[in-house]
Amino acid sequence: MTTRVEAFSDAVFAIITIMVLELPHPQGQAWSSLLRVWPTFLAYVLSFVLVGLAWTNHHHLLRSVRQTSNRLL
Repeated sequence: MTTRVEAFSDAVFAIITIMVLELPHPQGQAWSSLLRVWPTFLAYVLSFVLVGLAWTNHHHLLRSVRQTSNRLL
């Protein structure tokens, strides 16, 4: 039963990583156009790192679970 909970959490975290689709595309091909969107890009990178940490901790937690219950869910 723990594999189901783990698979569900994987799906939730995968959906969260789709945030990359919301990143604005730089207008032009120069580095200056990329620098205009750096705050949004930095926010995405930090969000991705935090989601990755939560995902890693969640998998570590679920390794120690032998069975699931309604309380865990």
